[in-house]
Amino acid sequence: MTEPTYLDTAQGRRIAYHYSEGEGPCVVFLGGLKSDMQGTKAVHLEDWAQAKGRAFLRFDYSGHGQSSGTFEEGCIGDWHEDTLAVIDTLTEGPIVAVGSSMGGWQSLLLARARPERVSGLVTIAASPDFTEDGWFARFDAAQKAELEKAGQVELASDYMDPYIVTKRMVEDGRNHLVLRDPLELPFRVRMLQGTADTAVSVATATRLLDHIASTDCQLLLVKDADHRFSTRDCQELIEKALEAASLVEEY
Repeated sequence: MTEPTYLDTAQGRRIAYHYSEGEGPCVVFLGGLKSDMQGTKAVHLEDWAQAKGRAFLRFDYSGHGQSSGTFEEGCIGDWHEDTLAVIDTLTEGPIVAVGSSMGGWQSLLLARARPERVSGLVTIAASPDFTEDGWFARFDAAQKAELEKAGQVELASDYMDPYIVTKRMVEDGRNHLVLRDPLELPFRVRMLQGTADTAVSVATATRLLDHIASTDCQLLLVKDADHRFSTRDCQELIEKALEAASLVEEY
């Protein structure tokens, strides 16, 4: 495994990344919650980009993978700052963002914060606003009481070990919601969603589809695909979506 390069951010965090030079628009992979840049999709897309001669960037949010900090210290806002830091410092010109799960939410925040930079978007099981709609809305009274008293609560997952959700994560998430206000995405958007995904529902995908304001936004539902979306067939669908999102036109 190749050692990463590190970026020290203005917030004092050290972000590990891999950048491959090539033609633009640069493809930027935004990973999921508690995932890292060594995941199947990130590495596969890097190989794809290099074979195509495309610039490619993958990185670990703080508290993830090889970056500084712990997961429990972080929140959506911190990881958004990490994303902006790597985009602003390491890339130039237009980019095509590929956001997986929580990275889908991060990609939407990126498009809102840097609309002049994003020329295309691919989401894979995107989970916007999950701290509010996926976590807090489903907490029972005991979990909400524990969150208030202890400042954290442990959650189970079908795709990873149990993990800690902190009060800061929930409260900070409310400052970064994207489904409550208009979401203008004036470029090609390709959304991918598996019907067997138990972490992000098809209803979440269709809600996002309905919410996005775009002249070219498509959602592909893949029967029996789960949240990992990492089979060879799924990888080929991501490649096709990325090729479509990379076509730049005037909107």
